Amino acid sequence: MLYYLFRFLREQFELSGAGLFQYISFRAMLAAFLSLLISVVFGKKIILFLQKQQIGETVRDLGLKGENLKAGTPTMGGIIILAATLIPTLLLAQLHNIYVILLLVSTVWLGLLGFIDDYIKVIHKNKGGLSGKFKILGQIGIGILIGIAMYYHPDVLIRSFSESISNSDYTTLVNSSYEDIKSLKTTIPFIKNNELDYRSLVPDFLGEYGVVIFYILVVTFIITAVSNGANLTDGLDGLAAGTTAIIAVALSAFAYVSGNLIFADYLNIMYLPNTGEVVIFCAAFVGACIGFLWYNSFPAQVFMGDTGSLSLGGIIAVLAITLRKELMIPILCGVFLIENLSVMLQVVYFKYTKRKFGEGKRIFLMSPLHHHYQKKGYHEVKIVTRFWIVGILLVIIALATLKIR
Repeated sequence: MLYYLFRFLREQFELSGAGLFQYISFRAMLAAFLSLLISVVFGKKIILFLQKQQIGETVRDLGLKGENLKAGTPTMGGIIILAATLIPTLLLAQLHNIYVILLLVSTVWLGLLGFIDDYIKVIHKNKGGLSGKFKILGQIGIGILIGIAMYYHPDVLIRSFSESISNSDYTTLVNSSYEDIKSLKTTIPFIKNNELDYRSLVPDFLGEYGVVIFYILVVTFIITAVSNGANLTDGLDGLAAGTTAIIAVALSAFAYVSGNLIFADYLNIMYLPNTGEVVIFCAAFVGACIGFLWYNSFPAQVFMGDTGSLSLGGIIAVLAITLRKELMIPILCGVFLIENLSVMLQVVYFKYTKRKFGEGKRIFLMSPLHHHYQKKGYHEVKIVTRFWIVGILLVIIALATLKIR
């Protein structure tokens, strides 16, 4: 909204300083500052409100050290992250941009899904929360919406140049003939000719509808998997929020270079028109997660609940899909992936050994993986810090794909 206001002031009254709002870098820094301010200042008010309403966490007895101390801690604090992300984005981003619209819709959609789950758990005292099938249906719904928009919306394009412009100067780049085309190409990390067209994976006899259905299935699977991965990761103070902030910083960098003609040409990566505005959302998202850590770091004064954890993973997935970096998710979201795999392996191995030997055995002392280290006696601050370090290493590897192929 402020973007449009200052553009009007610049065009109509030539207001000094209003031109700053045309720069993505300035608006991104302002979005990060505002989101931090909102989450830190208003976060306390939200926590006090949650305490007043007695919206506290019910802790299951898992035999973990210190878990009883967390009983009654306010939950549903994901509202802080969502508000601190949405408000700066609404104020500073171009709201007619299709990528911004998709991210706003995804944030609200997944936030509502998590909120309903938390509401059933906390208000109705139903520990099971929202039924698993309804969660999956909600995630499938947003997956279908994102898939259809990415496939059909006229503004979702990639730029194809009719001549080689590698290492060209700015004037050559601007004046080069190009065509913005619809494409289902995505980026394959560490491969020299690092583009994959989803169309090439679908047999010709299935036609256009076969391509649409296949692409929607891929998008839905990614959103569901990453969303659930973040949900499983949210088991220690600061773990999910800190890990998400680290991943979002990398996606901010990808959004900036992919949406900037000069950097895209220099790095020889896919140029995606209009994705520069995604940086505004990413900056607000990073600021919101870091600001939330003010209250969520050990010992936590508030938990994000499913209101936050389901949203975080879904937002990361949608960001990766819009930036054509979804095949990089196993690297970027390696912490989420490991947490997910630890649960799957534990369940599969337990069932297998029970069927074969009559007694179920476990690979880990407890899953998800962070609980395994708790059982081994590590303090949760050490576990969280080391998981963050692993997340940073994975993000560095992901960013290295910009040049290493």
